[in-house]
Amino acid sequence: MNISVLGAGAWGTAMAIAFAAKNNVLLWGRNQAAMSAMQTDRQNSDYLSGFPFPDNLQVTADFAAAMAHAAGADADGLLVIATSVSGLRPTLEACRAYQPKNIIWLCKGFEESTQLLPHQVAEQVLGQGVAFGALSGPSFAQEVAKGLPCALTIASKSKDLSQLVVQALHVNAMRVYSSDDVVGVEVGGAVKNILAIATGVADGLGLGLNARAALITRGLAEISRLGVALGGRSETLMGLTGVGDLILTCTGDLSRNRKVGLALAQGKSLDIIVQELGHVAEGVRCAQAVRSLAQGLGIQMPITDAVAGVLFDGISLQEMIGRLLARDAKQETH
Repeated sequence: MNISVLGAGAWGTAMAIAFAAKNNVLLWGRNQAAMSAMQTDRQNSDYLSGFPFPDNLQVTADFAAAMAHAAGADADGLLVIATSVSGLRPTLEACRAYQPKNIIWLCKGFEESTQLLPHQVAEQVLGQGVAFGALSGPSFAQEVAKGLPCALTIASKSKDLSQLVVQALHVNAMRVYSSDDVVGVEVGGAVKNILAIATGVADGLGLGLNARAALITRGLAEISRLGVALGGRSETLMGLTGVGDLILTCTGDLSRNRKVGLALAQGKSLDIIVQELGHVAEGVRCAQAVRSLAQGLGIQMPITDAVAGVLFDGISLQEMIGRLLARDAKQETH
């Protein structure tokens, strides 16, 4: 199958490497010099150094060529958008003129300005006639590029697209499951990033493994409340794209969002953290949108609210912890 991956950061590159085990893959990035260097070096030295490109993976800075590769004569081609959530809308708008048939995205979060999930953005931009969905699950770029085992979920209302994705990407150490609960899958992938910041703070302050376990467990309750309120299914949030992704992001040392929390615990400012990270940490962008959305829906999300308070309201870490510990005791529910 012909697959074009739009976005040549660490995650897009890692997935392109994995997809090339079974498919003809073209990786697109907007920076001509960077893409030329990748083609010469046969690796992405800037974002994923040390992982050579397989023969079936080529790179380009020509957007029209990337679209022709996956959306041209091969009707069964697949477009994979590997931008951040903020880049999803403009990328979809650029794709629309080429009338693609099958699109999936890898980003996780809510669009900051509209509080929309990725599939809602796609509905606004693409309208009817295009099969689209989200590929999500517990996965780090470096491990995917190494070919280590991982399990992902393709969430789409289109059964044909889900079958196409499973056929193309279910290979070697990568297992791909399918779901029609797009809302549940996307909410799980979005909110877990915020909770990873909270667990990073707790670990950085030395609050212990008990505190980490409590944050993850009660964080899952927050994800479930929001997911169900938006139309998702609670059982989805007990699977790979909910609790699975939450555990990985909150405990894995490769987690960018966890690194944000650890750096906050060291007293670093958010501006410095983002600059030093060098990669997008979606939990930062997502926290404000999720807090506003939860308030509008009347949903209690105290951990999310506390993280947003630290990031955007100038609340100290000590006050954040104090607020969470001062909450009234009550019956445990989701």
